[in-house]
Amino acid sequence: MRVITGTARGRKLVTPEGIDVRPTTEKVKEGIFSAIQFEIEGAEVLDLFAGSGQMGIEALSRGASHAVFVDNSPKSLRCINENLKNTKLSRQADVVNRDSYDYIKLTAQKFDIIILDPPYRYGHIHKLLPLAKAKLNDGGFIICEYEKEAEQPTAPDGMTLKKTYRYGKINVSVFVKPLEDQE
Repeated sequence: MRVITGTARGRKLVTPEGIDVRPTTEKVKEGIFSAIQFEIEGAEVLDLFAGSGQMGIEALSRGASHAVFVDNSPKSLRCINENLKNTKLSRQADVVNRDSYDYIKLTAQKFDIIILDPPYRYGHIHKLLPLAKAKLNDGGFIICEYEKEAEQPTAPDGMTLKKTYRYGKINVSVFVKPLEDQE
């Protein structure tokens, strides 16, 4: 697994061992970042259930100003920190050892892009979307990755589904919170 483009292009990333983490494939990652390519520059990014941190790192490499990585697995936290060090993006990042639900409920910070890639088959996306919307700046995006068999998430009030992409066994839905003057 590597960073696809930007300042850390081509750098290898480590992933946690075991079946607990399911890294996003390069094809899916490229599709996601193509869909939001014009929204990344200067963005504040939240990578919930960060795993290896590859999604937030890709955003930083492509010009996001800052990223927060949230996970509570010691293996994942070690990988995120190692990947940030190897890509020389540590200064633009905060790594938070916390349950993703606790973090999204309690943080006062707002974000331009929120990435939700939780463990499959637990219905996390449906529970997290309204919480994430409350932490999203106007004009911001929530990116949800989930298994093909899962029910497609619905847009929380005040948001719209921009598009759902299908990549084999994986679906990605991109939601947008309109700018206040566009509602």
